[in-house]
Amino acid sequence: MKEYQLLVDLHKRAKRQGPGGDAETKKAIDLAMLDYSAPLKIADIGCGTGSATRLLARSLNAQVTAVDFLPDFIEVLKAKAEDEGLAEKINPLVCSMDRLQFANDEFDVIWSEGAIYNMGFENGVNAWRRFLKPGGLLVASEITWTTGKRPCEIQEHWESEYPEIDTASSKIRILENSGYSPVAYFVLPEHCWLDNYYRPMQNSFAEFLARNSNSENAQEIVEAEKKEIALYKKYKKHYGYGVYVARKLS
Repeated sequence: MKEYQLLVDLHKRAKRQGPGGDAETKKAIDLAMLDYSAPLKIADIGCGTGSATRLLARSLNAQVTAVDFLPDFIEVLKAKAEDEGLAEKINPLVCSMDRLQFANDEFDVIWSEGAIYNMGFENGVNAWRRFLKPGGLLVASEITWTTGKRPCEIQEHWESEYPEIDTASSKIRILENSGYSPVAYFVLPEHCWLDNYYRPMQNSFAEFLARNSNSENAQEIVEAEKKEIALYKKYKKHYGYGVYVARKLS
């Protein structure tokens, strides 16, 4: 089985495919000052299996277009939306985030939790801007340095994994230079990583390996995930996910 198929198999059964939390999604809704009763059009880009998508649909008077390039994730989202009575409020779409065919000024809100890194933060905020109505809101979480200096081991790891990792001030400058006005920023707390993402993943390793005949490729994926978890536990004061809320300037 190819590596990406193994990664899908590992993650599609999880509530979350990255750090986050329901309380933190609700906090971002409130910081964005979204009107809970007003009809809204939202695009959730890189939605995974739709944890945030479904919360947005439940909490707001919104039609949510949920985008992910992995059909397996979208199928899980569809099933969960149906079970929760949310199917009429969610429009699932299998599409790469860098090939979106939305109309200009189509959405009130673009939402993206832990996914914009797939096309790069600067590319993403620039490419998606045209889909927002004037005054529309962007809410995106992005891996962010939380200290000015950090040990070489973690610096080298993340610069290899994601060269665009940077401090919040640099990310906010990108937003300002890309036609947005920053509204709010906060860092996801530790429990969003350990309790909501890493521990459930660790608890799934044995079943994942068994499903995949304990193959060498499956073992390599588990070892890579274990390394990432160990690095976070060791260096968590130096980085995290920053949640950025910004308004499109007209």
